[in-house]
Parts: sequence; structure tokens; C-alpha cells
Amino acid sequence: MAISVPSRHLFIDGEWREPTKKNRIPIVNPSTEEIIGDIPAATAEDVELAVAAARRALKRNNGEEWASASGAHRAKYLRAIAAKAWNFMANSFLHISSGTITKKKDQLAKLEAIDCGKPLDEAAWDIDDVAACFEYYADLAESLDAKQKAPIVLPMETFKCHVLKQPIGVVALITPWNYPLLMATWKVAPALAAGCAAILKPSELASVTCLELAEVCREVGLPPGVFNILTGLGMEAGAPLAAHPDVDKVAFTGSTATGSKIMSSAAQLVKPVTLELGGKSPIVVFEDVDLDKAAEWTAFGCFWTNGQICSATSRLLVHESIALKFFDRLVKWCKNIKVSDPFEEGCRLGPVVSKGQYEKVMKFISTAKSEGGTILCGGSRPEHLKRGYFVEPTIISDVSTSMQIWREEVFGPVLCVKTFSSEDEAIELANDTPYGLAAAVLSKDLDRCERMTKAFQAGIVWVNCSQPCFCQAPWGGTKRSGFGRELGEWGIENYLNIKQVTQYISDEPWGWSTYSR
Repeated sequence: MAISVPSRHLFIDGEWREPTKKNRIPIVNPSTEEIIGDIPAATAEDVELAVAAARRALKRNNGEEWASASGAHRAKYLRAIAAKAWNFMANSFLHISSGTITKKKDQLAKLEAIDCGKPLDEAAWDIDDVAACFEYYADLAESLDAKQKAPIVLPMETFKCHVLKQPIGVVALITPWNYPLLMATWKVAPALAAGCAAILKPSELASVTCLELAEVCREVGLPPGVFNILTGLGMEAGAPLAAHPDVDKVAFTGSTATGSKIMSSAAQLVKPVTLELGGKSPIVVFEDVDLDKAAEWTAFGCFWTNGQICSATSRLLVHESIALKFFDRLVKWCKNIKVSDPFEEGCRLGPVVSKGQYEKVMKFISTAKSEGGTILCGGSRPEHLKRGYFVEPTIISDVSTSMQIWREEVFGPVLCVKTFSSEDEAIELANDTPYGLAAAVLSKDLDRCERMTKAFQAGIVWVNCSQPCFCQAPWGGTKRSGFGRELGEWGIENYLNIKQVTQYISDEPWGWSTYSR
């Protein structure tokens, strides 16, 4: 399918601007390995321009400061981005606009699929979630107005106290390539709702739809500088952005190694960070499950999004009494997964995002085999696909807890499996990881599920499912999976400073000391 990829510049201060050094990065279609366009490559000089624009935006909005505007005012822009255009002159909604996520859904989904290899229908679902996320944070922006100056009950009647929630300022938002537009929205929408000015730096491996978000913001009239986007390499654009002294906060989603560097850089200026990092999440299957349902959730939990998801339940723990039957059922499921170009009808597994990622995944598989692992299915390129970065859904058994495949994040369609004999052993194996993003348990015994839920060392737990995600619920992990929470009310709190205001209201002197005349 021929898809035209728009040629864009950097988006700074409400305008498209050529990068200072005029460099660009090729876009490679991971399904065909063909170059289909390019994106601008920002450098430190462009970071300076974007940060300055964001600083100005906090105090410029047609005479009204963006940061101090009402939440209701900001909500109008968020809804305009999502689904409707707001006519600010007439103070009403225009119900027809090309400049919205909803109107551009088909185009955005196709661009997402061709850019990162995600199956087209999955990409379309992501775009629906993008619009819903902007609408949700529009609601929370409005609710901020009601919460301002809410009184706090004090033990002394001579004082009254309230809290002000104010935007933290200029925020750097650094996002990954597996959910290019959705992961960006998880940060952009709450940041704008809170009244911050945002600078988005998406992954250089998938930036196309993020640039289109900037065009949507331009078309709906978002004030200049409130949202800026710098595409480019991590070291050339991301690093100077994260370390910039006029950036008040960094929110990052990506690898643990990069997150550690960002945290170290921010620490030099005592700058707050939110980190959503890697994972090696377990899915625990007990002996009382429906085998077909459990096999489907297990396959979905690891192979959804081409296996490229930080919360993938990529360590399968199965009760030993059903292990052989379950592995047989699971292998049959995996052999029926359609691996194809993302635009083919029924595609359930597209390519991994790049040549480098393909080589990394294949190295994990070969190392697992050399360490004694057994390939139950998959393990190579599908025979019918001669081009593109495709990897078969792969299941590896005979895994020990010391093996690389057990301990390290693959970020590809690879599942490693072990058996257990008791609930205590399942808990011990599930928590045997430096990561703590997510965990899943499948069992008809809900009391057992409750015990497992409490015992998992993870920020997200799924019961009789894997991977559902809703913008109303908190998202984030523990241990080396990072800290802080995105989504829900927790998401907007990331971008707010909390200010206590206490007033002495008695007519009587405080009476702390007396003096002689």
C-alpha cells in the first residue's frame, strides 16, 4: 500500500522550523526495509530555541498567561485536539474540522503502521485511545478549578489553610517507539491540562505521528510555544533537552539504561523526573484454568504490539500438573498467529521496529539456545517473508533463572517458560527479577488471585487477563522499572506543584513574646 509520509520540520513556537544544522534522519519501513521519507534532526541549538519558546508561552496567551489560565480554558484546547475545533471568537464548538485526532484517525493509523510496523487495526485502536486520553485530561483540567483553594481542616481555629495546585513549568517529554503517538499523549495531554509548556522528543525510530500531532495543535490554534516537538537522536537532542537548566521536569519512557542517565543528569540540578522503564513481567497460570482462555491471554500478553511492550508478560510460569497440556495448547495458538505486513487483513504480528532491534532479538534467541534453552516454536524469520524485520512468535523452555532470556528484557515476540509446584514457589519465581512493572495471574480461585496480587512486586497486576490499559488507572512500576505514575489523576499530578497557603485569621496578637518598655 502506497502511503505518503508528510515531510515536516521541527515544531517550535507554533511554527515549522528547519533544524539549525539542516540535518535529517531517514525513515525506514520495517516491513520492507525501504526508505520512505525522513524526519528533522534537532541538536542542542534547536533545544535552546524550543526551551525559550516554552518559557515565553507560560506568560503569553493573547494577554492571558497559559500557566494561570483556568483549567476550563485549557480543556477547550484539549477537546479541540481530540475531536472538535473550538471557535474562540464565537465561544462555541465547530463540529467539522480537519485538524483533530478523530478526523485524521485513518491517516494517523496508516502512518503509525508503516513507521513502526504495528498491525493496522492495532494502530487504529491506539488512535482511538489518543483521542480518549485528550478528552479525559480535558475533564481533569476542568476539575482543577473546583479543587483550587479547597480548605484543609486544621486543629487551631486561629488559622485557615488551603492548597494551590500550579503548573510545574517547562517540561521535557521523552517517549519511545512502540506506541509512538499514544505514549506521547500520555505525557502531552496531562502536561497541557496542568498548564505546563511541553517539549516532546519522540524516538527517532518512530516520530511521524508525533509530528502530525504538532500539526493538529497548529490547526486548532494552540497558543505558540505551549507545545513544541524536537525529533532527532537521543544524544544530540534528548540529552541536551533533559539537562537544560530551564527545563523544570523530565518525564521519560524507555530503556532502564537511558532512564538512569536521565536521572543522573537531572540530579545535578535537583530536577524532578518520572521514569517508566523496562520490564520482565511474569504471567502465572494455575492448574484450574480454562486452557484455551489461558493460552490466548498468554499469547496476547507477550506478542501484542509485536512483543515490543515494556509490560509484556514474557516470563510464563505454569503449574507442573498442566504444563505439558498447556504448552501444547499454547504452541498451537502461536502457530496460528498471522505474521505479515501490517496492512494485510488479519495481521496479528508485524515486524520489529528496526534492523538493530531485529538483530538484538535474534541474538537473545541464539544465546538462549546456547545456554540450554529449547525452542518450542518459532525462533527464526517466517519462511514466507523474505524482507522486513520479522520474527516468528517464539517460545523457549528449559530455562534456568540464571539465563539471560529469564533476566533481561528482549522487547520482541519471545516468551520464556518455567513450571512451578506451589503458590509460594510461583511467587518466588515471579518476583525473581530486577524489574517490577507488571504481573498477571490466571486462576478460577479468586482468593488465590488476591494473595498473588498482594505478593507480586509490581506496579500493575492483571487478574485473569494481561495487558489491558485504561487512561483512568495509574501506570508505572517499582524496582528498576522506574518510579512515578502516569495516567489517571496521578498523571496530571506529575505536572503540578503543590503550594500550601496558611493564613492567621485571629484579631488577637499571636503572643509569642512580651517585652518591656
